[in-house]
Amino acid sequence: MSWLVKSVHKFANIWIPQVTPVRHRYHADKVAKGPVMRRYGYKDPIDMRGLLARDSDERVYTLQIYRPKNAWSEKRALFGQNDYIDILGNNNLHPTRILYNVPAWLRGVGGNEYQVLLRKKKMLQHGVFPIARPTKWKNLEKRIKYLYKFLNRLKY
Repeated sequence: MSWLVKSVHKFANIWIPQVTPVRHRYHADKVAKGPVMRRYGYKDPIDMRGLLARDSDERVYTLQIYRPKNAWSEKRALFGQNDYIDILGNNNLHPTRILYNVPAWLRGVGGNEYQVLLRKKKMLQHGVFPIARPTKWKNLEKRIKYLYKFLNRLKY
């Protein structure tokens, strides 16, 4: 008897049409539902008229209280003091001599990377740099060698 029930059940399942959910089956249903809600949550700032009342609980951001900086702090008072020393001072002092926080091999250097590295190597080779930092010394020499080949390559 169970085979009979199964076959009837199977036969009935074949002929039942599949139902697929559709948003609106008829256009009248769509029109009755009203206009489509687009860009939900977007507030158009251009089309605002009248006074701007605050309906939301959003925080109002205000400017910070103005506190002027100390113009006579050492950093600000001495800023740019040596800019025109070559014009206003005597000829004994060159502007590159004032650059205390720049390494000696880099002060007043004008040139390409190869020339700068040659100057660095010339100044550091007699000191402890090659012994103390052999990897950096090797990389410096490799870079100089590469730039020498690159700059002297025939370009025709």
